[in-house]
Amino acid sequence: MALLPLDPHSPEPASEQLRLQVADRAASGDLPVGTRLPPVRAAAEQLGLAANTVAKAYRALEAAGVVVTEGRRGTFVKQQRGTDGLLAAHAGALVDAARERGLSLAETQRLLERTWG
Repeated sequence: MALLPLDPHSPEPASEQLRLQVADRAASGDLPVGTRLPPVRAAAEQLGLAANTVAKAYRALEAAGVVVTEGRRGTFVKQQRGTDGLLAAHAGALVDAARERGLSLAETQRLLERTWG
């Protein structure tokens, strides 16, 4: 399974780009259920990233229910329920961005409510 190149000029951190790439591809079926993601070190080498950056993205994907890690066997795309996995990945990106900017949960909720309309 090949990962797509990330945008080095994007304001979005590489870990978020990777997380969203995998979540989007899993939700669209481009990465079918059961697809094994490259090991962290191999993905880091392929993308020119630090292993910790890839590990952060994989942990976020697992927390969002997009993938499951089975120890030494590897990390695999998990069965999705509609768009729940994709939305969870995007919500995770929002939470990470808000925390990095020092926003509280209440401030983040207000921002989301204003955006929702």
